[in-house]
Amino acid sequence: MAKTVLVVDDDPTQRRLVQAVLDREGYAVVHAENGGEAIDRLTKGGGADVVLLDMVMPGMSGLECLAEIRTAGITAPVIVLTANGGIDSVVKAMQAGAQDFFVKPASPERILVGIRNALQLTQLTREVGRLKKHVTGRTSFDDLVGDSEPMRLVKAFGARAARSSIPVLITGESGVGKEVIARALHGASDRAGKAFVAVNCGALPANLIESILFGHEKGSFTGANDKHLGKFAEANGGTLFLDEIGELPLDMQVKLLRALQEGEIDPVGSKRPVKVDVRIVSATNRDPAQQVKDGHFREDLFYRLNVFPIEAPALRHRREDIPALVDHFIARFNAEEGRRVVAASPETLALLTAFDWPGNVRQLENSVYRAIVLADAPYLQPHDFPSISGVALPFPPQPHAEPERGVESKTPSFVDGSTEDLPDQPIRILDDRGHLRTLEDIERDLIQHAIEVYAGHMSEIARRLGIGRSTLYRKVREQGLEGALKEAS
Repeated sequence: MAKTVLVVDDDPTQRRLVQAVLDREGYAVVHAENGGEAIDRLTKGGGADVVLLDMVMPGMSGLECLAEIRTAGITAPVIVLTANGGIDSVVKAMQAGAQDFFVKPASPERILVGIRNALQLTQLTREVGRLKKHVTGRTSFDDLVGDSEPMRLVKAFGARAARSSIPVLITGESGVGKEVIARALHGASDRAGKAFVAVNCGALPANLIESILFGHEKGSFTGANDKHLGKFAEANGGTLFLDEIGELPLDMQVKLLRALQEGEIDPVGSKRPVKVDVRIVSATNRDPAQQVKDGHFREDLFYRLNVFPIEAPALRHRREDIPALVDHFIARFNAEEGRRVVAASPETLALLTAFDWPGNVRQLENSVYRAIVLADAPYLQPHDFPSISGVALPFPPQPHAEPERGVESKTPSFVDGSTEDLPDQPIRILDDRGHLRTLEDIERDLIQHAIEVYAGHMSEIARRLGIGRSTLYRKVREQGLEGALKEAS
């Protein structure tokens, strides 16, 4: 999803210049001629991810506009533009809540770096907030990503269920985020901040299920060297999430039913039952009603758990949420891996949105994780998702073999992303004596190779190299590659 930059400047020429820089990098740009328009846009008209704010404007000044923005609760990062780079101006802007400043006229590279830094800091701040909520058990339905109709229903039903201790059964395919919904139920209830204990019933060893769920006394069986509380006791006062409840054996279903009905458990080897206060949220990727018919699930337990059912939608049924999910995962993995990916390109988002995602949100999460780790450009490209796009990396590794003399290389078509006809010209890292070549020489060869491969189309070359067009033109001049560019064109 393209990030939106709001440019607030009374000079139309300055706005057009900034827009030209940002358009080339894939940002969505909106304008405001004065502070009043900017405030209306941010509070009523859709907001923005970053604000470029001129300091000196007729009527409301940039500092006054910035103060109004922060008073209105707008947390979008603000970068101020000023013709005066004095320390007093900088201090006043930072004290008013600006994140960065540019002295006009700012170079395209400075503008782009400032915007990327602002977006990254915003991502890190949000990720820290998300982790704090997760750790303290205060994740709410406002933290669930997605605003599609199926997700709005999930949030609405979940918010109602959270107001009481009613048992909730979450159904849905594997990978749809049933545990995330369960955590939101806990965080939105009056048990928020208390223990949230998750148990995967399908992964419990058959001979230890009772001990793991209900606990045991010391010496109650061979190997019981210490007393163990069990998951019910760990969740006392909070929420117990029983994932894949359909995998629980029938004999354990009887004991679970008694624990739910009586509000007490019988630890293995204990002489008396133990009272517990636990809110039960269960989940399954199977059809529990069909399991009851087939005799694999107790009917009385089913009715006990299925008091308030919530169905988590498959990702293919909420495709409009995919761009927001991609942005969410990019922010998360940027923070975890120390990367600086801005977003996914429009063609990449179209590709991901059209895919069916049989593994649902979990598969999307893992795909974005892989792309983040391997990406070498600010925007994720289709070739960063090869298993989905079928497009290989633009410069796949080639065997170190000398090309045949006298054989002319073809100029391939790059419209469909095919690399079948790429000329076999590997970029050499070592010189003839086996020493590393200079970075400048390697860069020159890479740019020359890109000019030949993409037939001198500078927009495509810049996109593939992950740099701006102005930077590419400058490097072509510095490296003396104007002749190669003319020949390719």
